[in-house]
Amino acid sequence: DGTMNEEVGYLSREEDLRLLPGAAAAVARLNARGIPVVVVTNQSGIGRGYYGWQDFAAVMSRMGTLLAMENAHLDAVYAAPHHEQGVGDYAVADHPERKPNPGMLQRAAEEHGLDLARSWMVGDKAIDVEAGRRSGCRTCLVRTGYGAEEGGCGADVVAADLAEAVDRILADWP
Repeated sequence: DGTMNEEVGYLSREEDLRLLPGAAAAVARLNARGIPVVVVTNQSGIGRGYYGWQDFAAVMSRMGTLLAMENAHLDAVYAAPHHEQGVGDYAVADHPERKPNPGMLQRAAEEHGLDLARSWMVGDKAIDVEAGRRSGCRTCLVRTGYGAEEGGCGADVVAADLAEAVDRILADWP
């Protein structure tokens, strides 16, 4: 939320999903170069009981459909439902997979053979940049979503949106 799609706060309904302008085309450009695109997302709304995994799956299915309309796709999606205000097993203040911790990125690297030192973490929050830094990725803060209010957060690159972020990444790609 805020990087590829509009930030709506606890996105749980597929009909509320709106891709940001240029996001699908940016993903398609990465796909065309054979660069894996992996989403890592904190989903405290699941952990807090605001919505369930089936709602999240429906939103991600809709995202897949919208991306496919522009010949784009995601290679994987990882979600961390844990939060200090979570319920049951999700009531964990500092779970290794919850950003800014690097667990989801490390798991993606292991499961998909990714070289994190050659990878980029793009996000709209300081915690995204920190997760990338902790995992050894290069980092990019986008000024969409919450990024409009964040400082540079020590990101390697600051971009207006995902399209500009991808332009900058591809300009530096071997």
